[in-house]
Amino acid sequence: MSAAESGARELPGLDLDRLTPWFIEHVAPIEGPLDAELIAGGKSNLTYRLTDGSSRWILRRPPVGKLLATAHDMGREFTMMSALAPTDVPVPQMHAICDDTDLLGARFYVMEAVDGTPYRKASDLEKLGPERTRTISERLVDTLAALHRVDPAQVGLGEFGRPEGFLARQVARWRKQFDAAHTRDLPEMERLHALLADRVPADAAPGIVHGDYRLDNVLVDDDDQARAVLDWELSTIGDSLTDLALMCVYHRLGEAGGAVTDVSVAPGFLSEDEVIARYSAETGRDLSDFGFYLAFGCFKLAGIVEGIHFRYVNGQTVGEGFADAGQAVGPLLAAGLNALKEN
Repeated sequence: MSAAESGARELPGLDLDRLTPWFIEHVAPIEGPLDAELIAGGKSNLTYRLTDGSSRWILRRPPVGKLLATAHDMGREFTMMSALAPTDVPVPQMHAICDDTDLLGARFYVMEAVDGTPYRKASDLEKLGPERTRTISERLVDTLAALHRVDPAQVGLGEFGRPEGFLARQVARWRKQFDAAHTRDLPEMERLHALLADRVPADAAPGIVHGDYRLDNVLVDDDDQARAVLDWELSTIGDSLTDLALMCVYHRLGEAGGAVTDVSVAPGFLSEDEVIARYSAETGRDLSDFGFYLAFGCFKLAGIVEGIHFRYVNGQTVGEGFADAGQAVGPLLAAGLNALKEN
């Protein structure tokens, strides 16, 4: 299929005729015209599968329209995955990043297309059986622990973030994200923010933070191995325990019938207590005051969803599944307030 024919389909933020010369120069020669398809499922950055009829690649770029400050940083994703390439953390090979925003209207990068499945639904895991499901959930935890054992300075990420005062800044940052995505009043957000700001734990040893770690952000192969951790747009250096907490928040939402992912209810999937115990054994992290981390995870996830709601209200989303996203914000904020009561 020619680039012109591809352009007849909806390829928001992707002009194949403009992309092709840059691609040949910076990524690889091609054997035929580039074709592309938008990979469904994402509610944030746009992910395209590219092919020349012989080889495949992945292109990532921000969503179209006005973006929230600090969000959708292509350089962040590219830098993080490039740095992790020589470690035990599975990531795709990075090919090239384009800083010329005139080409496609925003920065973008191209990476390896990795074969694997991002399991989002319990029904998909149920087909595999409880034994394989348990193995997949164990490796999900082990991969997170491997990430958090990486010394940022040893992989060139020593200056990537500011770990001092990380949690306090994160609480403030996500409050600003709520303000930037304001379409409605959220009194529970105000209350949760105030309580979190008053209860920030002391700084922990700096670690790599993925920022949105869950099973459907990991590609799993047919041997139930984690092949690639994806979606690093929120990654930084800071208190990596925030990753475990957010994963547990997704776990709880799944059990409560949450729409993001319900893999935690699949037979064989590790319970929350088993997830925490396995992670603790692998990392030796102090899990006292984990209630704060759970509450912050709810606050952050509510901020992400409110950003999606903001883009939907302003007509800036691409694809289906956005209309009801905003309904999850209230329950997330309530769950955060409840989590603060836990140790």
